[in-house]
Amino acid sequence: MIEKALLFIIILRIFSGSIELTAAMFMLKFNDLEKAFYINTLLALVGPVILIVTTGIALTGLTEKISLPRMICLFGGIILILISLKSK
Repeated sequence: MIEKALLFIIILRIFSGSIELTAAMFMLKFNDLEKAFYINTLLALVGPVILIVTTGIALTGLTEKISLPRMICLFGGIILILISLKSK
């Protein structure tokens, strides 16, 4: 039997991939660089949200197996990744 946390992560990743594919199809349909840029900008919001939510679900599912300091380090790493993406 599959764990609930793993199932939620899988569903979120399938949903995220579906959003990406749908956005690519819209870019192809519109055939306009400006609209493609706008769609791509919206996608930039989806990726980090999915990353944070799936990591949170995974850590919640692993609470008995991972110590609190290690969880804090993992979330700190994710925050640093997101900060580095926003920096110039």
